[in-house]
Amino acid sequence: MKTIIKGLLFATLIFTAGSCKDLEELNIDPNQPSSVSTATLMTGAQKSMLDYIYDNWFSGRQALVYSQYWAQRTYTEEDRYQIRESVNNNYFNYLYRVAGNLNNIEKLNTDEATKKGMATYGDNNNQIAAAKILKVWLMQLMADTWGAIPYNEAFKLEEGVLYPKYDDLNTLYYQFITELDEATAMINEDAEVFTEGDLIYNGDATAWKKFGNSLKCKIALRLSKVDPKWKTYIAEAVTSGIFTSNSDNAVFNYSATAPNQSYFYKGFFEDGRNDFSVAKPFVDLLKGQADTLNVKTHPWKGVVDPRLPIYTSARNGKYIGLPYGLTSAQMTSAIRNAAPSFYADEPLVVQPNFAISLLSYSEICFILSEYKGFSVPEYKEGVKASLEYWNDLYTKVMGKALLSSASIADYVAVVSARVDAETVATQKYIHLYMNGTEAWSEYRRTGYPTTLLKPGEHSYVVGGAVLDFTTLSETKGDIPARVKYPTNESTLNPTGFKDAVSKLTDGSNNYYSKMFWDVRSVGNPHPANK
Repeated sequence: MKTIIKGLLFATLIFTAGSCKDLEELNIDPNQPSSVSTATLMTGAQKSMLDYIYDNWFSGRQALVYSQYWAQRTYTEEDRYQIRESVNNNYFNYLYRVAGNLNNIEKLNTDEATKKGMATYGDNNNQIAAAKILKVWLMQLMADTWGAIPYNEAFKLEEGVLYPKYDDLNTLYYQFITELDEATAMINEDAEVFTEGDLIYNGDATAWKKFGNSLKCKIALRLSKVDPKWKTYIAEAVTSGIFTSNSDNAVFNYSATAPNQSYFYKGFFEDGRNDFSVAKPFVDLLKGQADTLNVKTHPWKGVVDPRLPIYTSARNGKYIGLPYGLTSAQMTSAIRNAAPSFYADEPLVVQPNFAISLLSYSEICFILSEYKGFSVPEYKEGVKASLEYWNDLYTKVMGKALLSSASIADYVAVVSARVDAETVATQKYIHLYMNGTEAWSEYRRTGYPTTLLKPGEHSYVVGGAVLDFTTLSETKGDIPARVKYPTNESTLNPTGFKDAVSKLTDGSNNYYSKMFWDVRSVGNPHPANK
């Protein structure tokens, strides 16, 4: 209280003494600047975006369990499709906050009052292009997660738009493609994108252009079952320039030192949570082991994937995945202790300086293989690039290499004996480990891999009793087709929310309304992939 009184007295003395300082200046907090550079906005957007998406909440309790890379050790409700509304509400808001900052970069480089000052940090058009590309990447991920979302009116609060409409996906994905075309066309490869603050490409304009074109390929592939023009979009991107090696990958590198460690690491070793292990369906796929409980196999029965020791750890000399879809009561200590523990074993993916791949050359190779009718050369290059990427990351983070050029070549040869829709999609799934949203989306598009456990199928055997995978929410016999809209939206944006929900199956906010690009039969590959 004395400090406040002294402050008021001091301010009064200055005022009565006829000081020229405006009183408002006394209220300016030097630690909270009223204007921020676009370079700072880009740094914050990149880091916040990756922190929010790739952590033990948004990914760990949604996409990574939906794609069955992970299973929960104790609280298994999310594995069984009962989300925490607080997580859903918060992350919907967090991601829009990031998108808003990317939108502000565009505004600051467009507005005549600010663009000259922002040019200090890089070419104006290049900054706009990079912000557009990253915003499209983020908003597509959100669209793949929830379905129709606010986009065209989402960033118009200053214009008085308080309740933005939800944009339907069958128009939104095409808008994403158009915006990527606009962004890549405006890039000047002879100028820097950012002189500082770009943690993904360090201001490299050519790299950003390749990223934009490669992202266009990914979005085009999402349309492959519903629009015959999808190959045209990919052809355009290839002509403009896409990823051609792992050196082009869009990667965010975390630090081994505080406070910039990976949020997967923070979730285990700072928050002290030991909630996850690698899931049994995924480990069995990597081990080349068939699902005898459900009489399901996969293309490489008996073939051990060399990425197995990179992705997970052995426990007592054995690679064992945690059973998926058990109830919390069924998930006994004995079952948990048989599976590897991220907390105790500390594999690559929970190291503080783990790297996050937003989009990779390997993915582009698999896209091109499908684009060319499941061509062999692009498929083989995709498998090779994946093994090389993960081996290089393991070497960088863990200090040693696990794979040799010969072992990589041997594996590529073995898994290339058959190349078709299933093998391409399944190898892409294996490569996408830790990128749960994309793996989940690709399963919804293709129906692969067939090794994923479906509701009602057998999960595990304990004491001769077969334990089945039972869900806590209706999904119509398959894994979730979407995440429900956050409940907060029903009060914060009631008009947009009600309109969006009315267009879902049964007019309800559910898990089973399919994206417009998901036209496969439930639980089975799309006929075009058979």
